[in-house]
Amino acid sequence: MSTTFPLARACGSLFLSLLPQQDFENLQPHLELVNLKLKDVICERGQPIRYVYFPCTCALSVITIMQDGGAVEVATVGNEGFSGIDIVVGADVAINTTVCQVAGSSYRMRTTTFKELITKNAALREIAMTCLQAYLGQMSQSVACNRLHHVEERFARWILLTHDRVRSNEFHITQEFIAVMLGVHRPSVSVVAGSFQQAGIIRYTRGHMTILDREKLEEAACECYAVVAAHFNKLLGTKRG
Repeated sequence: MSTTFPLARACGSLFLSLLPQQDFENLQPHLELVNLKLKDVICERGQPIRYVYFPCTCALSVITIMQDGGAVEVATVGNEGFSGIDIVVGADVAINTTVCQVAGSSYRMRTTTFKELITKNAALREIAMTCLQAYLGQMSQSVACNRLHHVEERFARWILLTHDRVRSNEFHITQEFIAVMLGVHRPSVSVVAGSFQQAGIIRYTRGHMTILDREKLEEAACECYAVVAAHFNKLLGTKRG
């Protein structure tokens, strides 16, 4: 899954780009560029967090899995953040399971190294704590959204968040995976995707998603997308869309 590539300042990770130049260069020897595939498991609930991932073009999904196998997404991680964010507050094992929701590239660093660096590097620690604040805001909004809003609105919100993270009008995602992320049955996703396609908002064929009308997609989404986007922009300066 991993390959080593030359590192560059324009790395695609907005989180890493927030670091001062010298701090970024100090991190370079500890970073490895990897390619993640759809459904790759980054870490599992209750298991040690071996690596911290800083997405560039991929997107990660943080999910809670129940005893009966049911699962629902509680947060997503894109190029604005990093995986295993709970280690910032001292966690050694994963609270939730994190998987790759959209294939792409990511930098990663050993967790032990990251823990050492955030104790020594004030800039890295400050940005990590700010990212944690943004992540918690997203998670709390997601809980309310999953409880109060219709699947059509949540579908639009999820596609918008993914669109922001991969920064491309096209990406690969299966109906099965979207159903897991939204906590609904696959036929529900098929119906919603079909209606959005008929409205000319998206084109979706064999797992290949194309955004045709971003404005209409935003109109179809619930308030949660705008709330989370504004929160991330205020804290991290990550304008969405």
